[in-house]
Parts: sequence; structure tokens; C-alpha cells
Amino acid sequence: MLTAEKSRMFSWHKTAIQLTVTAFTLILLFPVFSFAGNEQRAGQAGAGELLINPWARSTGWGGANTAYAQGLEAIFLNVAGTAFTPHTELIFAHTTWLTNSGVALNSFGFSQKMGEAGVLSLAVMTVDFGEINVTTVDLPEGGIGTFHPQYTNISLAYAKEFSNSIYGGLTIKILSEKTSNTAASGVALDAGIQYVTGSDRQIRFGITMKNVGPTMKFSGDGLSFRGDVPLTGVSLTVEQRSAEYELPSLIMIGGSYDFNISERHKLTLAANFTSNSFTNDQYHIGLQYAYNDILFLRGGYVYEKGINSTDERTTVFTGPTAGISIQVPLNTEKGSVFSIDYSYRATNPFSGVHSIGARVSL
Repeated sequence: MLTAEKSRMFSWHKTAIQLTVTAFTLILLFPVFSFAGNEQRAGQAGAGELLINPWARSTGWGGANTAYAQGLEAIFLNVAGTAFTPHTELIFAHTTWLTNSGVALNSFGFSQKMGEAGVLSLAVMTVDFGEINVTTVDLPEGGIGTFHPQYTNISLAYAKEFSNSIYGGLTIKILSEKTSNTAASGVALDAGIQYVTGSDRQIRFGITMKNVGPTMKFSGDGLSFRGDVPLTGVSLTVEQRSAEYELPSLIMIGGSYDFNISERHKLTLAANFTSNSFTNDQYHIGLQYAYNDILFLRGGYVYEKGINSTDERTTVFTGPTAGISIQVPLNTEKGSVFSIDYSYRATNPFSGVHSIGARVSL
């Protein structure tokens, strides 16, 4: 008869095999996703806020760390990385989206170790568009008040360490998009796997599938109007039906390698490929330098078709990214730290995207 420990180990190995099979299945399906993201479908998806990374650390090196993301920030890139949370982690972040556009992102989240191998995480991101003038056909310049659109994403995730090498996780996201008189809501799923190997655990691979869910559509009083029936003098309320829109699903595959120069100096090179269903595919590359786990410098570049041509580029982003983190130990015995993170993403037009965050690991 198997002991409880052997039975648990057997269960872990069985699950690890299942995750590996799932990863290879996703890789085999990868060409389907890549060709699905053709130019004819560009702009046909909604819920574009699902593509926005609000966290300062991972955006500093261009989102290239699908395989390397660890802790709460991994809930966006690859949820499997949240399994590396040692105890408790909290993050606050603010992003000035496309400087001078008046749009801002505010994010908060925490992750908590559950038992020996599981981690439960919660993250909330809100998009604030500021006050917008109400306009009508008769008053195109406004002057009759303002309204305040609000987008909110709530992510609940669970990740687990299945072995010393394999980590996996799942995220459920609740979406809400509201204006003064219309609203849309939906649900999306993310799933990811990370694999760590090497004599010093310096080699990592990751794969994740994001934003998979049913279509969404708007409803509300904003889609109705009052009209007069000719020759009768009768007024009726006419309600228009909103078209449904799909979510911007994608697959990301990446890898990273740590160059352990000395005890205090480390370089990490990461690369990532994103197959988008409704926009151009993207290639990410990033580099991070760490000094004594106190100072972190990052840089990255995100390439997609036509990005170097003003006439052909279909995104406001021009490719380069950069970031810095300063991390201060709070309790060396428990590994508690506090850090301030900053990142910049270059854009044209506007004056870039600036993200700043504070992270506490207890």
C-alpha cells in the first residue's frame, strides 16, 4: 500500500505530465492561432483593456518575461509565475496612459501562499478616462454636461507548484465597461505554465493562453431614442441592438536565461512571441541587470509588422521600453522586501506611457 507521501508525489507527477501534455497541445495548435490573427480581423475585437499590462516591473522590459515573471505581477503575463509568491505580496500601481490623453490606470492586487504549494491572487485594474463632454447632433460642441466612462477588470487566480520544475495556474477575469447610460460585462479565462531547469535553475520556459471567453455587447438607455410615428402624432421609444464583439484572445510563448556573473551581479535575457487573434503578432526581447537584489535596470523592445514606418504602423507604440526598481530588505530572515518600480514605454504620438508602483513582500 502506498504511503500518504508517495501517493501525493504520484499525484503531483501525474498532474505535471498532464500539464506538459497540455503545453505541447497548445504548441501544436499554435499555427491555428497565428494564422487567425490576420489583417482582415484587425480592429474587430473589443475589451482592449485586456491587452494593457498595468504593472511597472514587467512593462520595463517589454513584457518579454512570460517565462520569468514571478509573484503577483505574473497574473497578467503568465499566471503560473504567481506560484513563486513566498508568503504574502501586495502591489499598488499607477499608469499615465499616453501622456496628455487624460487616461489613467490604477491597479491593486495581493497574493497569498495557501498551504505548501498553492497561491491565491486577486488583482483589480480600473481605467479612468476623465470627464468627457456630452454632445448631441444639435449640440456637437457640448455645453450640456459631462460623463465619466469607467472600465474595471477583476482577476482571481490560483497557481500551484507541481514539482521543482513545473508550475501552472488559472485566472478568471470579470470585465465591466460603463458609460453614463450604457454598460457591458463579460468573463475571460487565462491559463499558463512555466518550466524551470538548469543546474542553477537559470533556464526557464513559459506558455500562456489569455482572454478566452464568450462575446460581449453593450446595453442600456444610451441605445434607445424617442421617435414620432408619421401621420399619427404618436411618440415611441425605439431601442437599438448593439453588435456583439469578441475578446482579444492570444497565445504567448517565451524563454529566459540567467547569466550569474557573480554573487552580486546577474543578467537575465528574455524573449517572447505573442500570437494575437485580432492584431499583428509581436516579438519581445528584454534584458534585466540586477545588483545584489537591490537595484534592477531593465530595457526591452517590442517589434511588430510596420512598427518602424509611420505610414504602416498600426499601433501608437514604437518599440523601446525601459524600467528601474529599487528594492529594500525589511526582514532578512523572512525575506520581506519593499520596492519602488518605474517603467516607460515609448509612443508616437503622445509622450509615452509612464508606470510607477510600490510592492511589499511579507
